[in-house]
Parts: sequence; structure tokens; C-alpha cells
Amino acid sequence: MIFLKSESEIDKMRTAARLVSRTLAEVARYIEPGITTGKLDQIAEEFISKNNAMPAFKGYGPKNNPFPATLCISVNEEVVHGIPGDRELKEGDIVSIDCGVEKDGYFGDHAYTFMVGECSDDDKLLLKTTLESLYKGIDAAVHGNKIGDIGSAIQEHCENQGFGVVRDLVGHGIGKDMHEDPSVPNYGKKGKGERLRSGMTLAIEPMITRGTWKVNTEADKWTIITADGSNAAHFEHDIVVREGEAEILSTFDYIAEITKNEILDISYG
Repeated sequence: MIFLKSESEIDKMRTAARLVSRTLAEVARYIEPGITTGKLDQIAEEFISKNNAMPAFKGYGPKNNPFPATLCISVNEEVVHGIPGDRELKEGDIVSIDCGVEKDGYFGDHAYTFMVGECSDDDKLLLKTTLESLYKGIDAAVHGNKIGDIGSAIQEHCENQGFGVVRDLVGHGIGKDMHEDPSVPNYGKKGKGERLRSGMTLAIEPMITRGTWKVNTEADKWTIITADGSNAAHFEHDIVVREGEAEILSTFDYIAEITKNEILDISYG
């Protein structure tokens, strides 16, 4: 079931989304060679707690294997759902950090892929293209369009650069639950799928690889990796479907103030 949100609900979602934005920026301050993914997770959990909210990911999932951390931290060939721990980041890594919070009964959930120091030109192009594709998908998320219009815009942009578009993982609705209907694939055909209506709130999140679109699941039953070991990038925003132009509830502006890297040098925020 798809829930259209009132303006008062959207205000609460904006607050939750902006807290995720600020959390990702706080974590960005500490991303450098030698820091462990577990330390970054600790920083995020403490920041969320100080802002009177709850980590949305910690404890999520099946009772016999709930996700154990505040952040999903996925390095290089890890696409999503990487579990923080003792791993130290290295110069040249790319690291995707996905964060969710619950605040006042509503969820925020978005992600950013960071460079650790100086990474390869191929990885820079991957990050730039994935970020651009996110905004192309958002551009298509307007009243009267279809879900397939979002996926088609993302897929076309990334595949034109020779990148793989992961099929097994998708975006989603968001609101009082972290995952609501509808699913929002990053591939598809224009004019196909669920009709978009004003007041729908979506998490759009392209997951793009330098190689195959196929993925595997690690033994921890959470970490998703590319099947061919190629690097992957992941960017995500929470948006509201509106007439004419979608509204973005989250922001990368706080991250831009910290990182000041060229990946954000495109005309989107």
C-alpha cells in the first residue's frame, strides 16, 4: 500500500532526512587512511543519539541475524550493507556510507560514496556518473510520471558510460516505516510501472558498478559485493513527488562543506 503524505508529515520527514545529512557530514570529517569502519560507526551513533533520534538500521532485519550497526559501510567492491568493524580504510579506497534514522516517528535514509584520499580516475568517473544518475532519476520523479521513468533515466545515464546497474537491490518508499511501497528500481522502461502521485515519498538510490550488474552475498548474509570484484558506488536521497519538480528532503550540502571534492562539482545539491 502506498501512503501519500500530508505537509505536516513531510515536515517531520524533512527533519529526519536532514539529520541523516548532518550525520553523514559528521562522519565525513574523520574519513582518512587508517581509520576503522567501526570508529566511523561509533561517531555516527553518538551523533544521532545527541540529536534525540534512533539509528534506523541497528537491529533491523531477521531476529536471528539483525543488522548490528548504525551505518552500512561498504568499501570498494562492496555495494551495500557492509558491516562496520576493524577494517582500516586505505588511500585510494572508495567507501559508500548509508545511514538511516528514526525521529518523531518518521524515517530518513540516504547515502554517499566518499573517496579516501586520492582515488583512481576510473573511480572518480564512477562516482560522478552515479551521482549524476541520482539527480536524473529525481528529475523524472514528478506527478503523472511512472516508476519506470525514474529507473530508465538512471539506467540510460550509467550504461551510456559503460557501467553496470545493479538489479537485485532497489530504492523504496519511505515514511513511518523505513521501507514502504513502492519499490523504485534503478532500471526500467519509460511509461511503465506505478503512477507517481504528489505526496509520495521515495528513497531513490542508484547502486552502480564498474563491471557487471550481478552481485553476491557474503557469509555474514548482509554484505553485498559485485560478482566480478569491480568497485561500486551508491548515492541516495529522500524525495517528495510534486507537480513539475520533485522536492529533495535530504541534502549533500553539509558533506560538500567538509569534503570540498570535485565529485560534487555538478549543478545539483
